[in-house]
Amino acid sequence: MKTRWYKDAVFYQIYPRSFCDSNGDGIGDIKGIISKLDYLRDLGINAVWLSPVYKSPNCDNGYDISDYRDINPEFGTMEDFKEMLKGMHDRGIRLVMDLVVNHSSDEHFWFQESKKSKDNPYRDYYIWREGKGKDGKKPPNNWTSRFTGKAWTFDEKTKEWYLHLFTSKQPDLNWDNPKVREEVANICNFWFEMGVDGFRCDVITYISKEEGLPDGKGLPILRGDEHFVLGPNIHKYFNEINEKAWSRYDTMIVGEAIGCKLKDAPSIIAEDRNELDSAITFELVQVDFKSDFLPVKFNLRKFKQVQSAWQNLPSNCWPTLYYENHDQPRSITRYGNGYGIHRKELGKMLAVSYFMLRGTPYIFEGQEIGMTNIYLKPDEYVDVMAKQIFTIVKKVFPPLLPFARWAMSKRARDHARTPMQWEGKQGCGFTTGTPWMKVNPNCDDINVVSALKNPNSILNFYKKLIDFRKGNDIIKNGTYKEYYAGNKNVFCFERKTGDKAYLVICNFKEKNIPFNVDDTGMKGAKLVISNYPNQEDVLGDAILLKPYEAVVFEKGNSDSKRII
Repeated sequence: MKTRWYKDAVFYQIYPRSFCDSNGDGIGDIKGIISKLDYLRDLGINAVWLSPVYKSPNCDNGYDISDYRDINPEFGTMEDFKEMLKGMHDRGIRLVMDLVVNHSSDEHFWFQESKKSKDNPYRDYYIWREGKGKDGKKPPNNWTSRFTGKAWTFDEKTKEWYLHLFTSKQPDLNWDNPKVREEVANICNFWFEMGVDGFRCDVITYISKEEGLPDGKGLPILRGDEHFVLGPNIHKYFNEINEKAWSRYDTMIVGEAIGCKLKDAPSIIAEDRNELDSAITFELVQVDFKSDFLPVKFNLRKFKQVQSAWQNLPSNCWPTLYYENHDQPRSITRYGNGYGIHRKELGKMLAVSYFMLRGTPYIFEGQEIGMTNIYLKPDEYVDVMAKQIFTIVKKVFPPLLPFARWAMSKRARDHARTPMQWEGKQGCGFTTGTPWMKVNPNCDDINVVSALKNPNSILNFYKKLIDFRKGNDIIKNGTYKEYYAGNKNVFCFERKTGDKAYLVICNFKEKNIPFNVDDTGMKGAKLVISNYPNQEDVLGDAILLKPYEAVVFEKGNSDSKRII
């Protein structure tokens, strides 16, 4: 029976390849994670989202799985995994794994069998179609891969095409086949029986394709979305796997809901739907990225519109709160000047701006110390998406290459995947060997060891903020009201339960901002959180906000006092 434990959770996402290397081979591993469990506990984390550690040829760094019931040897063994799981549970930390079942690796047994012949029992585990044209050498439709290029690859042996919405080494599974759905339920139950607490379901909104696979419209880079995003059988498939697996344990199932808009959310995450528990959506990301690789100027008003809209979902719909993950650049360099003299204030302000909202907050490894984007030369990118973009631009229109390099300097997934900066020395405390990808040179200034020693660090601010949030009914269940929605500089909102309320004010600008708070009715409220040491203890009619300042005032509690 579900206890909805995730409503009281603070998640920490671990990208295992970059978190901590225990054996000096330059690749993070499970024993490295084990060595840092006390760090997570001390930070206040009570749930972990672990990116894939399954067997994989690593075309897409583990999001191409070749065996769903085994561990990639570069990360360790199944015994290591069980030790890690026990270590987490002993410390009161739940574990949510990645479930990547829109597609598998082309090296998975199912696909190896599927491509042997048209009458192989595993043929219909994947989506095969005859091509167009006299010789069948044209793809079955015009869909494009999310990593650019065609979404189809021709197989010379069987003379048919297979669908892959990502790389050609990630063939899409055919969810219309009930055997595939049964396999997925069995995979989930395998890990639940071991003690895993849930799954983050990768691109789960892509699993249902429209019958007939018609041509798509729109720009080539996104062509076909309307035929496989929240497709016609999506609710049927969610309900079925929920009944056969997810609902049989006290789990948390969060879906990576690409293409899911606010209007769609209740249909997949409302508690009475028996589908997902929550969804990781992308409307907030689209405030500063028009597509997977095109940066645009950050617009605070649009940002606030998205946050406020999701905060006003029905009470039986639970939001997901995040600024960073393994696919997104560092927030401290997206939403402000993360390289400037106010870097620490910026990191703290961003934490306040989402930790005071309703929902489950996620911290991505390194976010809690203010890790930044990295400068990479063209040959230093390692992610398949960036590499494919450069390759296609070089081939199709070379003059566009400088623009592509600029876009990747802002957008590339590599920014999130640099090794975790534990110490300010060679290897940054991540490894004693040669790291699998470049270490950010600023690790001498930005690292865990120095942050722990500094009482005013971003890390120690996160610790106090997490502690403040836990068990706080106003944050968990309080109403939400935004003030001054049209303001281009400040995000201001109220959280309220009964006669107690918080007023949260966040300055998103690197300059002083005078801010009138007459309309809030919070005059006389007492300061409980601030990322500057010398803010007034009682709120008046107005407040002068310093660069990237965040303040939280409380009203209705006579015992209110500054916590942070």
